[in-house]
Amino acid sequence: MGDAEERLVWGTNGGDGRQTPPGQLGVSPGGDEDEAGAAVSGGACEGEEPRAPPKVVGEEEEEELDPRIQMFPASRLQEARTAYRRILSESARKLNAQGSQLGNCIEKARPYYEARRLAKEAQQETQKAALRYERAVSMHNAAREMVFVAEQGVMADKNRLDPTWQEMLNHATCKVNEAEEERLRSEREHQRVTQLCQQAEAKVQALQKSLKRVIVKSKPYFELKAQFNQILEEHKAKVTALERLVSQAKTRYSVALRNLEQISEQIHARRLQRLIVRRASPVGAEASPQHAGTEVGPAPSHGFSPPWGTPKRRSRVGVCCRYLPQRLQGGGRS
Repeated sequence: MGDAEERLVWGTNGGDGRQTPPGQLGVSPGGDEDEAGAAVSGGACEGEEPRAPPKVVGEEEEEELDPRIQMFPASRLQEARTAYRRILSESARKLNAQGSQLGNCIEKARPYYEARRLAKEAQQETQKAALRYERAVSMHNAAREMVFVAEQGVMADKNRLDPTWQEMLNHATCKVNEAEEERLRSEREHQRVTQLCQQAEAKVQALQKSLKRVIVKSKPYFELKAQFNQILEEHKAKVTALERLVSQAKTRYSVALRNLEQISEQIHARRLQRLIVRRASPVGAEASPQHAGTEVGPAPSHGFSPPWGTPKRRSRVGVCCRYLPQRLQGGGRS
């Protein structure tokens, strides 16, 4: 007991002669050292502020997504534009090198290839005009058949005129007139583009005869140019499609943001309403008829009501207190 008090008061460590400041326990050698160290570390942890919990790998992955995943359409669009510019510069470089080797025969043969391009475009327009003309002819035939059916329905009952068949006949007649106008318009357009196509073909044939030598010499250049033009058209179509996709994604994103804002405002309004009701409920409880009309509170455990109840009860308690000494005195005399 004396040794323990000496160690507690003076803080002398018997193991190495070192002194511990007053108010602290000395560390005993052996297993007591581990226990004391654990106690000290525990006390230090209790005095320190709570540390933040370690981050979870799954939450980090959800919060910090890969930019390639977040901006997938935009990155694809950027790559497509870069590829288009690269092919464009490469085609210009190769065509310039090819043109420097062939010389001025390219400029001499250029009218022929330009005429071929215009003839090809005129041929495509002729095909489109032919399709429009065929469609107009089929619509005109269908409208005429509809008029024939309506006329048969009107003439079926000669004694009375059915308004339904009459309306159908008028509608079919209007359709026939519209189809006839469209057929004539398509026919004139088809004749015009067919004539242009024939003129372009004739010009191509004439230039081919007059520029036969330079055409053969400059053929590699224009074939290479046609290949690059086709590749550039494909990449241009890809860029246009990706631009449309990015525009749609931005539209959906803006709509989603507006929806989220509306949902957030609704949730905030609900929370505010609940908070107002919760703050107003105690006031309503004090003013409620149930609490205002209560005369006697719950009975205490000792079996009688307290004298601080209602005014009526307080008056009764006062009367009892006035007559109680007289009764006690009378009981003592008896």
